[in-house]
Parts: sequence; C-alpha cells; structure tokens
Amino acid sequence: MKYNYEISRQLERELDKLSRKNKKQFEIILKKMSEILENPQHYKPLQHDMKGLRRVHIDKSFVLIFEIVETENKVIFLDFDHHDNIY
Repeated sequence: MKYNYEISRQLERELDKLSRKNKKQFEIILKKMSEILENPQHYKPLQHDMKGLRRVHIDKSFVLIFEIVETENKVIFLDFDHHDNIY
C-alpha cells in the first residue's frame, strides 16, 4: 500500500536549491522518496533525540530523514543534509 506524503518547509527549500544546483542528486532524492512511500518501515529507525524518525542514506554522505504517521497512512519528509549536519 502506497503512503501519502508531506514535505517540510525546510526540506522544500533544500530541494528547491538542489533542483538548480545539482539536478542529478535532486532526481536521486525524488526516486528514493518514491521508494520510501512503497514501504517506509523498511528503513532504519533512529534512536535517542531522533526517536520516532527514520533515515535513508543517499550518496553515502547524505541522509534523508522522515517520519511515518500510521494513523494517517502518511510519510512526512523532514530534512536532507550531510550526515555530519543531521546528527
């Protein structure tokens, strides 16, 4: 079952910048977001301060953070940044 989704304002700004500066990485992120919507539970749950969120690595050094809202059948994409900046 495919989930609905929302994108945070912060991530919208990042994606907008990326669409102009690095089209290839932008397309990789969009493809990965589509894959996440098919099976969001597949991806690693985070712990401690980020408990309740999940992540997927993109291009080894970058991370896309998202949250699953099961009651609404929705995934909320929250942030995308370099691994060192996310954690």
